[in-house]
Amino acid sequence: MTQSGTNDTTSSAGSAAVAGDDPSSPLHSPRSPAGVRLCYGCAPRNECRLGVEREQLHDDGVVVSHVVCPESHEGGPGVAHGGWTAGVMDELVGHRMMLKHEFAVTGTLTVKFVRPVPVGWTLIGRAWTVRTENRKVFVRATLQLESSGAVLAEAEAIMIKRPDTHFEQHEQWLQSQRGDR
Repeated sequence: MTQSGTNDTTSSAGSAAVAGDDPSSPLHSPRSPAGVRLCYGCAPRNECRLGVEREQLHDDGVVVSHVVCPESHEGGPGVAHGGWTAGVMDELVGHRMMLKHEFAVTGTLTVKFVRPVPVGWTLIGRAWTVRTENRKVFVRATLQLESSGAVLAEAEAIMIKRPDTHFEQHEQWLQSQRGDR
């Protein structure tokens, strides 16, 4: 059974690979002026609300992102809320998939909080694939201070490749959960 509640395990990698740049696709992911892939919540603002400012897929397959924690995500004096850190780590592993033209959703995410993340500082996020097993892609990520390279957070994720009908299937499943209200 998949996360959408169906037994569909087929992959439409070919259509999903080009869909991110096709505005008519349900998998369309617009880009900010700086080229950062944006989710549906961030697209209207034309910037990543989590503070991902730039990202680039390097030849070795590592996605490198420049991130700044906005003051709106301050959890303690001068430091990011842990939920922001976890959210950014999820964003990093997800963008690793998108920039490699693979559509996947987060199956599991484990975050290790190494040190408090400062608000307003430039951070470097890195995400890379460790291995792939069928539809599972094992991805790791780090979040570091740009100034010193000090590691602030680490993550391990299992990303699950999905067909390009993923959101449509989820909506159908969700509608079936309404009952007779």
